[in-house]
Amino acid sequence: MSQDLPVTAYAILGLLTFGDELTGYEIKQRADMTLRFYWVSPATSQIYTELRRLADHGLVRADAHADGGREVTSYAITDAGQEALRTWMAETPAGFPVLKHPVLLRLLVGHASEPARTRQMLHDYLVELDQALADLGGVRESLRGADSEGEPFRFPALVADWGLDYFAAEAVHTQRALASLGDPGPSATA
Repeated sequence: MSQDLPVTAYAILGLLTFGDELTGYEIKQRADMTLRFYWVSPATSQIYTELRRLADHGLVRADAHADGGREVTSYAITDAGQEALRTWMAETPAGFPVLKHPVLLRLLVGHASEPARTRQMLHDYLVELDQALADLGGVRESLRGADSEGEPFRFPALVADWGLDYFAAEAVHTQRALASLGDPGPSATA
């Protein structure tokens, strides 16, 4: 089965393992609140494409119902979906992450730009990192109380902690690069 499904399908199955039925829109919201920090959050159209594929394979159940005069479809993972997800996790190597880091790509060829522009790019990245830390910190806080051993959000909390450490390390490396480039400080680049 794993050859028939892309990784995004397994990510969606994983988002449905927390015991609730979700609409495609709600899956997109959950993906934006979780996946975007360490994976690509799929587009809404991709979510619906994968949900159809998962339903065709019997891995999710689609339940249509009326909601305020319009028809809404909610999805839930099936026993077969749980088994497919367990099999994928057990039999597919995690693999080494592929890093596509636009800041590092630009820094690699920083000699082709003005030094002040390269430093400004790094300062801009620090602002983005601060925002990511704040956003993910909020997600992490929302998991408190359901994150101890045996609780449903134990593993998402571990991922959030990992992400917070990653973003903090990125900030350290960015500041180190700025210092190496002789950055005069934030006031000179503002």
